[in-house]
Amino acid sequence: MQIVFELDGREITLDVAPTARLREVLQAAGIRSVRSGCDGEGMCGACTVLVDGKPHNSCLLAAPQIHGRKIRTVEGISRTRELSPLQQAFLEAGLIQCGYCTPAFLLCAHDLLERVPQPTREDVRDAFSGTLCRCNGYEQLYQAISRAGGVVAASVPGSAPASAPGAPGAPAALRYVGRDAHKVDGPKLARGGAAFVEDRVPARACHLKVLGSPHAHAFIRRIDTARAEALPGVRLVLTHRNTPDVYYGSAGQGYPEPSPYDRRMFGEKVRHVGDRVAAVLADTPAIASEALRLIEVEYEVLEPVLSIEAAAAPGAPRVHAGAVEFVVGAPHDLPPVQDPREGRIIYQFPIHADIARNLAASVTGGIGDVAAGFAEADVILEREYEGGNVQCTPLEPHIVYTKMDGDRLIVHAATQVPFHVRRILARILGVPENRIRVIKEHTGGAFGAKQDMVLEEVAAYATWVTGLDVVYRFSREEEFTSRTRHPMRIKVKMGAKRDGRLTAVQMDVLANTGPYGGHCLTVPMNACSKALPLFLCDNVSFDVKSYYSNIAPTGAYQGYGAPKGSFAMQLMGAEMAERLGLDHFDFIEQNRVREGVVLEILRCLGEGREGKAEKILSSGLGPALEEGRKLIEWGTRVQSADPAVAVGKGMCIVQQGSGLPGLDSANAAIMMFGDGTFMLHSGGTDLGTGLDTVSVKMVAEVLQTRMSDVSIISADTDVSPFDVGAYASSGTYFSGGASLNAARKMKAMLLEAAAEMLAEPESNLELAFPSKVRGKSGEVGFDEIARHTQSGTGRGQLIATAHFIAEKGSFPYGAHFCQVAVDTRTGQVTVQKYYALQDCGVAINPEMALGQIYGGVLRAIGHSLFEELRYDATGKCVNPSFSGYHVPYIGDVPDDFRAILVETDDPFGPFGAKSVSEISVNGAAPAIASAIHDACGVWLRSWPFTPEKVLAALAAARGPDGAAPVVTHLEAASERVLH
Repeated sequence: MQIVFELDGREITLDVAPTARLREVLQAAGIRSVRSGCDGEGMCGACTVLVDGKPHNSCLLAAPQIHGRKIRTVEGISRTRELSPLQQAFLEAGLIQCGYCTPAFLLCAHDLLERVPQPTREDVRDAFSGTLCRCNGYEQLYQAISRAGGVVAASVPGSAPASAPGAPGAPAALRYVGRDAHKVDGPKLARGGAAFVEDRVPARACHLKVLGSPHAHAFIRRIDTARAEALPGVRLVLTHRNTPDVYYGSAGQGYPEPSPYDRRMFGEKVRHVGDRVAAVLADTPAIASEALRLIEVEYEVLEPVLSIEAAAAPGAPRVHAGAVEFVVGAPHDLPPVQDPREGRIIYQFPIHADIARNLAASVTGGIGDVAAGFAEADVILEREYEGGNVQCTPLEPHIVYTKMDGDRLIVHAATQVPFHVRRILARILGVPENRIRVIKEHTGGAFGAKQDMVLEEVAAYATWVTGLDVVYRFSREEEFTSRTRHPMRIKVKMGAKRDGRLTAVQMDVLANTGPYGGHCLTVPMNACSKALPLFLCDNVSFDVKSYYSNIAPTGAYQGYGAPKGSFAMQLMGAEMAERLGLDHFDFIEQNRVREGVVLEILRCLGEGREGKAEKILSSGLGPALEEGRKLIEWGTRVQSADPAVAVGKGMCIVQQGSGLPGLDSANAAIMMFGDGTFMLHSGGTDLGTGLDTVSVKMVAEVLQTRMSDVSIISADTDVSPFDVGAYASSGTYFSGGASLNAARKMKAMLLEAAAEMLAEPESNLELAFPSKVRGKSGEVGFDEIARHTQSGTGRGQLIATAHFIAEKGSFPYGAHFCQVAVDTRTGQVTVQKYYALQDCGVAINPEMALGQIYGGVLRAIGHSLFEELRYDATGKCVNPSFSGYHVPYIGDVPDDFRAILVETDDPFGPFGAKSVSEISVNGAAPAIASAIHDACGVWLRSWPFTPEKVLAALAAARGPDGAAPVVTHLEAASERVLH
C-alpha cells in the first residue's frame, strides 16, 4: 500500500507492506537515528520519533498509521552542522556518552520543552519515563534541561555540578585539563550521524543468523542441513563439520592469557542453552531465519550443571571432559579423555584447574599468620555473601560487519579490544595478523560485555570463505544470554579486638564461570584484590575457586569481580562494627587504608603472576569520608511519616585500579600536518567514556594549541598503534598516558626545529598559546615549523611516537553513602539519597567524569535491588528481555543523587589523574544493605535485595510470636566471642 507523510519537513511517498513497522520504513529511508535496543518490545525508546509533535516508539507503530501525519527525527532538529540550543545543552551537561540513545532523548526533551517551557523535576521524570539509557545515570539530564529550558538549578534538587563542594577545580596553570569541554565526537552523536557498526552496513550485505542449542548440556548426535542449504537465497551453512578445528579463548586479555582455550567456533558438544549449533548466511534476515527452521538436529541430552554447589559435588557431570594441553608447565596427572566429541582445552600456563572436578581455575595466598591472628581476636565472625547473575545490557547489542578488501579481511566491530580481536581471529583463520584489519566503530554501550570476542569470528569466517559482506547482530535475547557477570559465593571470616582493630581476615571465593573459562581466574581474583586492601590487617588469606557450569557464559562486567568482593568485605565490616558496639563509620575510619601505608597483600594478588607490594602515595578517602558524613548527616535518625516505612543510612568505602601495571601497555603517535595542526593516532578504545576527548585535551595542553587543532583516529588496527584495549580502568591512565608521552616528544621536536629557525638555543624557547614557539629574539608559528620541516631541505614531517607502561599502581578510592526507605508491608526498598564521593586524582574533564560516576552508581543500584537473570531447572533463562529483566529507568534515580569529585594528585597518572568510571559500581550493594539493616534490623547477604527477600527476613526476625524485628541473619552464620 502507498502512504504519504511529512518527514522532517519533506513530503515522502512510499510503498509499504501493511505490517511494516515505522522504524523499518525510516531506516530504509536513510534515517539512522532510529535505533533498536529491545527488538520491538517498546521497552527502550531508542527508536523514538515525534509524530505530530508527540513522542512515539517507531517500533510499535505500523507504517500505515503515519499516513498523512508529520514525522520528526533528530536529523530534523538542526538542518545544518550547527547544533541547536538543545543539542548544545546536552553537550555542555556531559550527558552524551555512547550516544546510542541520544537522538531519542533529544526528541523527548524537545517535546517536553514545547509543552512545559520551565519543567519541574517531576515533569522531566514523566517525559523520559520510557526512554532507557544505560550509560549516564540520567542525573545530568536535569542539568541539560535546565540549560535548555531556563530552569534555575535550585529547582533541580540532587544535581551536583563540578563546582560542588569537594569537586576539583582546574589547576591555574592549565588551559584544558581540569576544565569542562564537550566530547570531541559529541556533535556528531547529537546530530544522529553515522557512527555505529549498523551505519556502515551496505544494502548488499548478507545476514548471518545462528541456531542455538535448546539444551544446556548435550552432544550433537546428528545434524542435517540439506534443506537449509537448498533454500533460495542461502549462501552458506556452517556447523562443526565445515569450520576450523581450532580452540581459542574468547576473553580479550593480554597474551598469553590467564584464561583457557576451551572452545571452538562450533563443537559437537553444546554447553549452554543458546550455544552455537549451526549458522546460516543468507541474502535477507527472513531467509536466514527460515533456513534455521529447516535444519534438523538430533541431540544426546546430558544432565546440566547449573550452580556452584552442583558443579563441585562429588560425581557431578563434567562440563568439559576432553583432552588437556599446556603450552608450558604441564602437570604429570592430566585427566583422561571421556569422549572425543568433548574437544580439548589448551592452557597457556597452569591456573590450577581440574576439569575432572569442573574446576576451571583456582588460587590461594595470603600474608602473615592467619591462625595466630584469629587466636588474638576478641570477636570472630564468619558470614557468607552471595551475588547473583546480572547482564551488562548495553543498549546496542553485539554487532559486527565484515568484508574483504582484496585479500584482506576488514572487520567493523563494536568491541572494547580491537587488537585482541585481530590476534584471536588470526589464530582461528590461520593467517598472519597483517591480513586482518579491525576497526572499532562507536560502541553503543559495552560495560565489559564487549571485552570478549563474542560473535566476530563467525562473521569473519563466513566472509573469509565466501568473499561476501556479512552482518551479524545479536537479538536482545541472544544478548541477555551471551556474557553475564559471574555468580559468586564469598565467605568472609574476620577477627577483631574489642577496640575494633582487625587481627585476621580470611576470604573464600567460589565463582560460577559458566560453560567456558573466559576470565575464570581474573574476575574472582579481582573480588579479592579490590576488597582486601581496603582494610589494614597484618594477617590475611584468600582462597579462590572458579567452577564450570551450564548457565549462560560469563565474562567481564564493569567492576570485574570487585562489586561482589566489596559487598562481602564491606558488609562484614558493618556486621563486625555492630557486634563490637562500634559506629560503622568509626570502624571504617579506624581500619581503612590511608596514604603512606605499604599494602603487602598486593604481593599475592597478581593476575596469573606474582604481584608487588605497593606504597599508597595518594588517597582521597579521608576527605571523601568526612564530606559524605556531613552530607548524609550520619548519626541522625530520620523518621518516616508512615509508621510502616523505616528509614536507614548506610555507607562503604571502595577502590579500583588504573590498568594493570606490569601487564598492560598503550601506544600513541602524533603527526604534524602542513598547516601546523595535528593528528593523534591512539590505540585507545573510547566506549563513550570520553577517552578520545581526554587524549585530545592532554595533547592540546602540552602543545599549547587549540583542541580543534588536534584531531584523533583511535582503535583502528591498521592506523592506530597497539593498545591492550578498554578494560581494567586503563583508559585515562594507560591510553591517555601514551598520548601525553607522545605530546611531550612532539614538544621536544618543535623546540628543536624552532631553535634552528630562530638560531637560538632550546633553553631560551617555550611553547606559547596558540600554536607558536617563543624565544628571546622572536617567535615562530607551528604552521611555519611545518612548512620548514616538510620542505625539500627540511628534516622531514614531525611524527612523535610513544608508549606507556607502568610498574606502579594508581588506586582510585571512594566513599559511598545512602539513605533508604523500607516499606515493611511490601518489602519495597527505595533509595532516597545516594552520594558517591570519588577520588580520581585530577579529573581531566570533570563533567564527563561525573557522568561516568552517575551511570556506574545507577547500574549498581539496579544490580542491588532488582536485576537478576533467572534460569529454570533445564538451564534456560526465563527472563531474557527488557520486559522480564528490569534495568533502572529515570524513575529509579534517587531523589537526591550526587557525584562529587575529591581531588588528589597522583604521582604516576597523567596530570595526576586516576581512573574514575569502574570504581563507581562497587559501592551500592554494601551501602544499601547496611542502610536496610539500619532501617529495620535485618542483614541481607544475598543481592538483589528484592521485596520477597526483605519480607522473608522481616518474618524470620519477628519469629513465631510475631514480635518486632530484631537483628537477624538470613544465612548460616557463626561467631565466637572471647573474654
